Amino acid sequence: MAFGPTVALDDVALTVERGQVHALLGENGSGKSTLIKILAGYHRPDPGGRVLVAGRALSFGNPVNAASLGCRFVHQDLGLVDTLSVAENLFLTSGFPARWGTIRWARLLRAARDDLARVGLDLDPRQPVAGLSPAVRTGLAVARALRPGAGNVALLVLDEPTATLPDDEVRQLLATVRAAAATGAGVLYVTHHLDEVFDIADVATVLRDGRVVASSAVPDLTRTRLVNQLLGSELDEAHASSQALPPPRANAVLRVHDLAAGQLRSLSLQVRAGELVGIAGLTGSGRESALAAVFGAVHPEGGDVLVDSTPLRPGHPRRAIDAGVAYLPADRKAHGGIMSLPAAANLTLPDLRALWRPPMLRLGAERVEARSWFSRLDVRPAGAVHLPLAALSGGNQQKVLLAKWLRCRPRVLLLDEPTQGVDIGAKAQIHQRIVAAADDGAAVVVSSADVDELVALCHRVVVLRGGHAVADLSGPALSVPAVNRAALAAER
Repeated sequence: MAFGPTVALDDVALTVERGQVHALLGENGSGKSTLIKILAGYHRPDPGGRVLVAGRALSFGNPVNAASLGCRFVHQDLGLVDTLSVAENLFLTSGFPARWGTIRWARLLRAARDDLARVGLDLDPRQPVAGLSPAVRTGLAVARALRPGAGNVALLVLDEPTATLPDDEVRQLLATVRAAAATGAGVLYVTHHLDEVFDIADVATVLRDGRVVASSAVPDLTRTRLVNQLLGSELDEAHASSQALPPPRANAVLRVHDLAAGQLRSLSLQVRAGELVGIAGLTGSGRESALAAVFGAVHPEGGDVLVDSTPLRPGHPRRAIDAGVAYLPADRKAHGGIMSLPAAANLTLPDLRALWRPPMLRLGAERVEARSWFSRLDVRPAGAVHLPLAALSGGNQQKVLLAKWLRCRPRVLLLDEPTQGVDIGAKAQIHQRIVAAADDGAAVVVSSADVDELVALCHRVVVLRGGHAVADLSGPALSVPAVNRAALAAER
């Protein structure tokens, strides 16, 4: 299938068996979204191809036919109504049980409990959707797609269902997906998270530039092989780039002493100019709040933070920015950017001095500067500086938010889950910019749940457990097994 001169899909073939979870992977622009929209009846492909659902031919460009054949879709926008109850949301798309024009509530609630139990959810069907956690909301959307009243389900398509979930909720949703496959539906599971592939999928298919480059049974795959199928040896390249940096300078730019905030009980570390330091730890180890506390986004309960020997006032991010500290939070939508503002405004927001001519902001100059940063970080579409940040893909949103801090030429760069929820191509570009920032003399600290990423990218990795730093690994002692052992060791 082509859009003008651009070929979005080229001779793509894959098979999803009943009761099977089939992972579909590929960077942005690889053709995943186009394939999903063809299955949903939104796009009509070029003549010549065909799709069979439970042995019957799909009528292209016909959403009603796709639904009648048993195709169901859970998109990133779940389509839930927060002001309605769980049960009401379940029946929105299939119709409510009624008699003489009146909803039969007792029957509806019984059926809702059965629908929820089918995917392993133990919920009160009367509670409002607004109070549900992100994982449970996604699970509810899966339950709605699978409910018997919506007709026989042959294929369930999940489009990046964990993209915005915190780590502690991912496993809960994966259990729901397994339960969905156990009903006999074939599951096409789109994700950027490689750990999920090995955790849940039976088969993995990789798309690149609209073509299938590999389709393999997951037990036959290794993580390295899968990464190479996606983009080549990206983590090897990141490791080679970081190791090629000149030795960090002698002076410590960032000093943290006995910092405590939330589950973080005590963190002390020093980071030199040009040094890449990782922070690892299981969920609840204190890793999630460490960098926010250093920056002042959360008010620490104790400890000191110094930049170039100058103390930072606790809980004051503006003072940290003025001291040369930049912080990219893990949740880009809630804390990293202002999704309703143009990408250009997000990019320039931390420092408007060069663009300010009283009493007005020079919007033309802002757009020119934004286009320059779009080019440097390969943000796509290239001319989309005027679009709301929400209109860009996750990977491109993250590149814009990284660019806004790189533009400030920070002395200290704090990155919390910098590649969470982005495709493998964007991940490679973000890694390149992180290494380049260290090469420019920034003291860089990366906190991530992705241990492979930390070991590939960083000179040292500090491991947190139970709120305390329990290991500082570097050189030959730094490896993925060593980090995992330190994170998992029994509490003393």
